[in-house]
Amino acid sequence: MDIIIRNTGEIPIYDQITRQVKALILSGGLKEGEALPSMRALARDLRISVITTKRSYEELEREGFITTVPGKGCFVAARNLELVREDARRRVEEHLTRAVEAARSGGVGRDEVNEILDILYGEE
Repeated sequence: MDIIIRNTGEIPIYDQITRQVKALILSGGLKEGEALPSMRALARDLRISVITTKRSYEELEREGFITTVPGKGCFVAARNLELVREDARRRVEEHLTRAVEAARSGGVGRDEVNEILDILYGEE
C-alpha cells in the first residue's frame, strides 16, 4: 500500500492516510477482503505515531471502509461501491455548487473555473 504523507499543509496526517486508503478502495487498488498493513507496520513505514494510524483505521472502520477481525487485523470491507461513489458524487456536487456561487459572485468565468479544476485535478 503506497501512502504519501505531506508534513506541510493543513491536512492532518491521520486524514491524509484515511483519504488515500478510501481512494485506493474506491479505485479498486485495494480489493474487498484484502488485508491492510497492521497499525504498527504502517506507522513504522510512514515514520509516524501508532496513535495516528490507529485514528485513521478507526475512522475508516466507522465509515464502513474496513473491518477489524480481532487477532487477524484489518481488511477491506465488503461494500456496494456504486452507493459509495454516489455518495461521493453528491458531496462533490454540494462543494461545486458553493464554488460556482463564489465564482459568479466574484466575476470568475466558466473557462477560468475549468482551468482551476484542471490544475487542481492535476491535468494541466
